[in-house]
Amino acid sequence: MSGDGEGPRESRRISTHAVCTAIRDDIVSGAFPPGSRLIEEILARRYGVSRVPVREALRTLASEGFVTTRRHAGACVAEPTEREAADLLDIRALLEPLGAAKAAQRRSEAHLKVLRGLVRLGQERARAGRCGELRQLGDWFDETLAQASGSPSIAGLLTQLRRKIAWVYAPGPVVRPLETWEACGALVDAVARGDVERARELAAVRAGRSPGEFLLRRTGGDRVHPPKQPVNTAGVRS
Repeated sequence: MSGDGEGPRESRRISTHAVCTAIRDDIVSGAFPPGSRLIEEILARRYGVSRVPVREALRTLASEGFVTTRRHAGACVAEPTEREAADLLDIRALLEPLGAAKAAQRRSEAHLKVLRGLVRLGQERARAGRCGELRQLGDWFDETLAQASGSPSIAGLLTQLRRKIAWVYAPGPVVRPLETWEACGALVDAVARGDVERARELAAVRAGRSPGEFLLRRTGGDRVHPPKQPVNTAGVRS
């Protein structure tokens, strides 16, 4: 009986996570522009689920700052101000050096192997002029470095922060890609040596990149809503 009882709860939990991820991705991509309404019934049809996981997903997204609730309007996509957008970069400049310092104390050999592999790939792509592949490699590097901190709290905050920055800022031009990946290599070396202060310093330089590299997205409802396929309970669109 206890095994049967766990099934529906587990299914609902996974479904809610899948729907939350799908809605968040659509917000970040601009499919749902800032200020647009998020109607449970329409979202349920869009993702091929019931309204229950949609309602729970909207609560989670509200706690993350992607969604707000308005009187007489229900749930809407949040509308971050320019000041709030600038604050994200300031928070990043504080949090990433902390994560790097913790990584220098707690990293595993597995983390170092992945980080070094990503640096090698980044440098190879940069030399070959394949700059279109560097942004995803950079995201993997940031994610792995955050995980190397050994702190789920820091890693979770950095993940949420990267999502929000990707939401409010359009990708800027890739500036001096080879130098960027050489700096990543120096950061990994400091982490490998357990040099806390050097890791913190290098991460601070990296996080403090010129604000001109971050292009604030325009708000408004001029983005197209692409059609979506139903989301399965594993969080993968079929």
